[in-house]
Order: sequence, then C-alpha cells, then structure tokens
Amino acid sequence: MSTKSMTVAGIMSGTSADGIDVALVRITPGKPRTKLTLLAHQGFKFPVALRRAVLAAMNATATATAELARLNWRLGMAYAEAVSATLARHKVKIDLIGCHGQTIYHQPRAASYAGRRFACTWQTGEAAVIAATLGIPVVSNFRPADMLAGGQGAPLVPLLDYVLFADPRRGRVLQNIGGIANLTAIPAGAAAERVIAFDTGPGNMVIDALAQQLFGKPFDRNGAFAAEGTVLSPVLSAALRNPYFQLNPPRTSGREQFGHEYAAKFLAACRRHSDNPQDALATATALTAETIARSYKTFVQRRMNGVGVDYIVSGGGARNHTLMAMLAQRLQPLGCALAASEQFGLPAEAKEAAAFALLAWQTWHRLPGNVPAATGATRPVILGQVTYA
Repeated sequence: MSTKSMTVAGIMSGTSADGIDVALVRITPGKPRTKLTLLAHQGFKFPVALRRAVLAAMNATATATAELARLNWRLGMAYAEAVSATLARHKVKIDLIGCHGQTIYHQPRAASYAGRRFACTWQTGEAAVIAATLGIPVVSNFRPADMLAGGQGAPLVPLLDYVLFADPRRGRVLQNIGGIANLTAIPAGAAAERVIAFDTGPGNMVIDALAQQLFGKPFDRNGAFAAEGTVLSPVLSAALRNPYFQLNPPRTSGREQFGHEYAAKFLAACRRHSDNPQDALATATALTAETIARSYKTFVQRRMNGVGVDYIVSGGGARNHTLMAMLAQRLQPLGCALAASEQFGLPAEAKEAAAFALLAWQTWHRLPGNVPAATGATRPVILGQVTYA
C-alpha cells in the first residue's frame, strides 16, 4: 500500500487526568524517515465533573457498569469538542484523527482472572462519537495489539522520538514527565531497532497528589512549595527500595503502582519525620528526579557510545523549576546536557498528542507503530482500530 501525505489530529489525555491535548500535524512519507511538521496545538482542561469521574474510575476497586459506559461516551464527546475547537481556531483541515483515549486500567504483566492468566489494558473514550461528530475517521485503541504480540503496550511514543530526534553524531534521551515519567534513548546514528524506552517511575503523579491534599492546589506550580522544603532522606531512601525501580526494561507503570494509595503511604512516611508540608513536596519531587537519573545511569548510559548526550525534557514536569534543577544536578555529572523540547521545535504540551497522530498515520497505511525494543513485543505490529465516519 503506497503512503501519502496527510494532516492528522492527535488527541492525548494522560495519567494525570488534567485535560486534553490536541496536536495538528502534517505527515509526509520520506527517506530515511517520515517527516512530521507541527501545525498547531491546543490544550483543554477537563470540566470539573468530568475530571472527577475520570479519577474515580481510575482509583476505584469497584464501580458501576453504567458509570463506565457513561464515562466512555462522555469522553468521546469531550475529545470531539477539543478537536473541533482546535480546528476552528487554527483554520486547518484534517484527514484523520488519532485518539489515545483515557487509560483507566493498565496491567502490563499477566495475572490470574477467571481461571486464566493474561495482561490487559483499557483506554476509554468512544471513537464512534468522535468520528460521527466530526465526520472524520478515527484510529484508537493503540495498545492491545502490542500486548498481544508479547509487549507491555507501552511506551508508544518512541516512534515519534526516533522520527523527530535521531541524530548521526549525538545521543538523544527524550524524557517525558507526565503523571508517569518515561524515557526514550536513541544512541548516535542508531537504527530504530536500537532505541531503548521504558517508564522510569512516578513523574508528577505523587507531587500532584500531595499538592492537592496539603495545599488544595492541583499541582505545585513551578515547584514553588518544593523549593521551600527540605528533602527527607530517610523517606526518599525507603521509597527508592520499591521493587519497581530494580526491574530491567522494558517496563511500564501507572496509577496502579504510584496513584492515590501510594501517595497516601508516602505522605504518612513524610509526616513521621516532619510536620512541614513543603518537606513532603520536596521529597516527592526528589523521588521523581532521583528515579529518572538512576534509570539513565543504570540502564542507558553505557549504551550511548560515549558521545555527547542531549537530555530533552517534555511534559508538565518540564515547567517545574525545582524538579528541573534537581534533574540538572543529577544528570549533568553523567555527561548530559539538559534541554526542553521547545529548544528542538516541539512544545512539551504537544509531544504525546503528536505521537498519536503519527501512530494513526502508520495504522492508516497498514504500517507498524510499535518499537519492539521499547515495549518488549516479539515483532512489529500494526496498532489500533479504525472507526470510519
């Protein structure tokens, strides 16, 4: 099947459940790599009631079937509205939509259920609602195909990272800090098969939970609270002994490991050592920085061929000045030059949405979208399902 240039809208709502990002990109086939041009991007906050419903579904040990069905439909409406508003503002006509959906459960490793052992995942947000509302085909449900090929269904951003950032002379690490933090490492001059990618652990998830509980704020803006606190070393040391951080890549994590229950235990540990709430924020921020730096040093550094490394940060965490300062302190001695993705022409807020635009284009042309070295899949596979308008 021959490939063609298309303008695609990518939609992403992440594990922080703070809203919807839309990226409009022009994708053109080419050699040695496909070319992607960002035309526009827009961010939208979830309405309060919808965010509450999303968080309730993700944190629930049990919930009503009716609630899940309604949430699926309501998210589809919200995604369609976000794309429509973006198109109206930027006067762009699109050919295709790629929608990641909202992850409400991700179990990357096999576990027993009803007499069988299997891995599973669920991204909700009804694609038919989007397609019917906008009259444009939608590609969605990207993760299951990789999991059924033996992968963990994540990370799926590495293909975009490779297309945009691979360099013949410098190593590149693309660090996204959303609710969960994940990295993609591309050695200088490497083919896509040598890309390394995995979740490093909590990104903003624990920081946000503590900011909400301690200060009534949705997040620690610019890391201001953490900057006023002191890192509680005993709490940080204990947290770093979590078995997740010793797992070899590929590995994925989510709210199941580092969500509400984890944050509550982390805060309780902080309170045993200090009654200063800023100290808890400083320690949570240090946990994110330390797990990122340790992940790089343990699993990535030796594979980067001893050349200079650009460590490019995106996601909401890139705007947390305290977190970025902690990262710089840990990564610069390892030979990494810390940078924001804006310095390379891609706004942090647009990256993941742009990735799912690219993956939708791949699916439309019946091309694989996963990077097996990143997900652990046994083979490249075509991702997602197409819903026609």
